[in-house]
Amino acid sequence: MNAESGATPPTETGFDYVVVGAGAGGGPLAANLAAAGLRTLLLDAGGAEDNDSYLVPAFHADASEDPAQCWNYFVRHYADETQQQRDGKFVPGKGILYPRAGTIGGCTAHHALITVYPYNRDWDAIAAETGDATWHSSAMRTYFERLERCTYRPKPKEPPGNPLLATLLRHLPVVAARYRNDARHGFDGWLPTSLADPRLAVQDAELLKVILSAAQDTLAGFLGRPLSPLEGLGSFVDPNDWRVQTQALQGLWQIPVSTDRGRRSAVRERVQAVRRAHPDHLVVRTHALAARIVLDEGNGATGVDYLDEAHAYRADPGARPDSGPAALHRVLASREVILAAGAFNTPQLLMLSGIGPPEELGRHGIPVRVGLHGVGAQLQDRYEVGVVSQMRQEFPVITECSFHAPRPGTEPDRCYRAWQNGEGLYTTNGAVLGITRKSRPDLDAPDLFIFGGPFDFRGYRPGYSLDLTHHKDRFTWAILKSRTHNTGGRVRLRSTDPRDTPLVDFHYFTEGTDKEGLDLEAMVDAVEFVRGMNRKADAAVLKELWPGEEVDDRDAVRRFVQDEAWGHHASCTCRMGRADDPSTVVDGAFRVRGVDRLRIVDASVFPRIPGFFVAAPIYMISEKASDVILGDTAHI
Repeated sequence: MNAESGATPPTETGFDYVVVGAGAGGGPLAANLAAAGLRTLLLDAGGAEDNDSYLVPAFHADASEDPAQCWNYFVRHYADETQQQRDGKFVPGKGILYPRAGTIGGCTAHHALITVYPYNRDWDAIAAETGDATWHSSAMRTYFERLERCTYRPKPKEPPGNPLLATLLRHLPVVAARYRNDARHGFDGWLPTSLADPRLAVQDAELLKVILSAAQDTLAGFLGRPLSPLEGLGSFVDPNDWRVQTQALQGLWQIPVSTDRGRRSAVRERVQAVRRAHPDHLVVRTHALAARIVLDEGNGATGVDYLDEAHAYRADPGARPDSGPAALHRVLASREVILAAGAFNTPQLLMLSGIGPPEELGRHGIPVRVGLHGVGAQLQDRYEVGVVSQMRQEFPVITECSFHAPRPGTEPDRCYRAWQNGEGLYTTNGAVLGITRKSRPDLDAPDLFIFGGPFDFRGYRPGYSLDLTHHKDRFTWAILKSRTHNTGGRVRLRSTDPRDTPLVDFHYFTEGTDKEGLDLEAMVDAVEFVRGMNRKADAAVLKELWPGEEVDDRDAVRRFVQDEAWGHHASCTCRMGRADDPSTVVDGAFRVRGVDRLRIVDASVFPRIPGFFVAAPIYMISEKASDVILGDTAHI
């Protein structure tokens, strides 16, 4: 199927906005536009299956391999074929599995629900890069407050209307604190947040004590001093507290997750709620794969052509690789088209529409409508790697609970029965605790997030979800490196068929732009840090399984990280920036350069990936984009 071939498809009108992609960026944005009274069409190539894999937080790995919603991309970590094949996750003839989700909610339908706020410095950097003060961290926090419904901190009381009482409170600071929101949490938004309880994942008080003590002692040793009350697992356990962000603290934390009474809750629930409340203004169309943006003679976006077909995209395991031509449908937007298809699909859709690097478009015979060299460029990701240990005893809860949905006709395990009552291990994601720390003392904020749980996780490969809890005596410390230095990845077209996945090459580590190897050395240091924790927990840890005791010097650890690292937060392929920067694709108001009435609101617009986990930052830019677009609408 060629993007320029064929007659004009059947055309539909009547919408103010057409939003492509119902994930973390597009879903909340479409809901906000509709709630404001604007007729909005939300297109998504997937469906919306509310099965146990989706609903049960502990089944997030199953959700990522659920044929009802998974999209399986196979990517390159390296252009060098020898290095690419050193990865134990390499699938011959395909590459490295990169799980995505084709469904309402996008990757919020399968992620591990972790909702950690990015450091203020990340937003301030975007403000500096765009020259737009509305991106400053103090302003961006208001969007987090607006979208969050925090359930683990007390909601501040309404301040007294009596002036005498207000004056009295100023002299009673302990009482006055109950009326202030110093933590700057939100309590009335659409995203419920709770804290993962480590006692649910490790239901052995002595074993949990050993693990937590080892983590606390190792972090204190790294810092060279005892942990403060704000850094340890005492009474203060909230990494999303505003004071943690402003001070960029290192520490041990319980992990915030987006659950509502023990069930996954995020974008899909927001979209469904608004559609019920405003059925005339929000139309959600599933199994609708966007094929190209419709442009008028002046390069203004007027609509979207799409395929009305289930399993059309070839990342879908149900897709037919030899499917013939498919009929296009066209829908027009009277105001704007908004792309929120993610870091792979948004640049793919732009290039299929003639917007992108002229040399890449020319390679496929696509006429250039707007030459933008930054489309598909500067692909970035976190690096992750795990240290897997065999414990001296099995975790009792793992022996009794499968971490999988009960099959038809089988008896549910006790954890599933407890989850049906909003209780137990399955109400959370299985994580015990998180640690934030700096890889180097000169950094202005932590760049490492280390979290552990009773599972065996070595990255993403087909069937990985079945292996996580196959053994009942495993514990993994997963290491995540943020604020990475490598911007050398790229997304390119595989063909002009919108059903084909693009070519994705991350150019890991020194093959990319991090020629000094700063990210690699940080990951090596983090592996040694985790090994230090395990040594302190030797009363509970029997032996290291991965990378293994034979990986016994720094060069061997470095090789292990180069070979086995992975990621799943692809971003930055349509980066935001100033008008005089030729590498940028959108401005600070999300508008695509050189194209009228076209915006992008997803992870592709970040100049650098903010924070550790990308979901919360995308929610925030979705809220910001809603304000920007509604503000512009008011002036039309």
